[in-house]
Amino acid sequence: MDLPVSYFHVFTYSERNNTLAKSMDQVVPMNVRKERNKKLRSLSAKKLHDFTVQQIGNHYPVLFEHENNNGMMHGYTSNYIRVEYPYDENCVNKVIDCELGEFSSSGLANAIPVLV
Repeated sequence: MDLPVSYFHVFTYSERNNTLAKSMDQVVPMNVRKERNKKLRSLSAKKLHDFTVQQIGNHYPVLFEHENNNGMMHGYTSNYIRVEYPYDENCVNKVIDCELGEFSSSGLANAIPVLV
């Protein structure tokens, strides 16, 4: 069965005060927790990559962040795909219609502004 999700928020549970886990007699050993965490994060990365690849060529509004990261700026599409674009101060904190391009060397999809 293929899970129709594109991202997992993975965290390792712990026995904290005022939780049921704290009072359980049998607990999952830490090494097993870490291995499960690693597998879920790996699956999450694959699911996100597969989802993003399916979106290439589609148009989305992108909200660009203000940071200049080695000449690049990052943003998120309306469906939370992280993209990058060469830094342009005119795009900072603005929503710009973009086409999703191929993946860059950093592993993010390239944002291609759509001129109207």
